[in-house]
Parts: sequence; C-alpha cells; structure tokens
Amino acid sequence: PLRLLQPKAVPKRLGTSQRKPREPQLPRNLIKEIFKHFVKMPVTRDAFKIVEKCSERYFKQLSDDLEAYTHHAGRKTVEAADLEVLMRRQGLVTDKMSLNVLIERYLPLEYRKLLIPVAVSGNKVIPCK
Repeated sequence: PLRLLQPKAVPKRLGTSQRKPREPQLPRNLIKEIFKHFVKMPVTRDAFKIVEKCSERYFKQLSDDLEAYTHHAGRKTVEAADLEVLMRRQGLVTDKMSLNVLIERYLPLEYRKLLIPVAVSGNKVIPCK
C-alpha cells in the first residue's frame, strides 16, 4: 500500500535570534570616497580600516553629544541649533567662520540649496521653514 507523505519536522526557533543586532553604519565606499577626496593619494587597506573605525567612533560620539544637548534642552528632536552649538564647541564654527560658510565651502550645490535659504523669482524663499 502507498504511504501518505509526511511533512518533515522543522526545528523550532527559540523565539529570539542568536545574532547580535548590528548598529547602522555608513557605507564603506562612501567613507573611502570622502577620504580619498581629501587625502589625494593612494591609501593602503590597513590604513583605510583604521579610518573606517575612526569615522564610526566619531559619528557615534557626535550622535551621543547631540542627544545630550537635546535632552538637556528638554526636547526629543535634534535641531539645527544643537548641531551648530556642537560644531562651535569643536572649533569648526567660529565668529569668523559661520555654519553657512562651511556649507558653501564643502557641500555640493544640491545640498547647499536644501540647507541655505535662497530667494527666487516671485519673492519666494527656498527651502521654506
């Protein structure tokens, strides 16, 4: 006689994954392209790995500081003023070098248009607040 095919037993999961959750990271090629742009010479793989670790730690510290500023102000949202205070404490923004000057100097035009208000025809200001 023919036997009915029995489905194979699938082992049960324990409810939680065995993997440790990963933190989001900047794409490696983005870090590499930015670093290559500013260093303007070949970089070994070992040196690039160190740069990658340093940039990861830098952005982790940056986000922790922004979180502390926001928490201190009693808000739940990071604002542009928080970032400006942080950059001023790091010495990037000074009385002679404003945030807008840094944006104009280092960011491409499409990002500048998003961050710095510009008057266009029809007396409209882009971006709107």
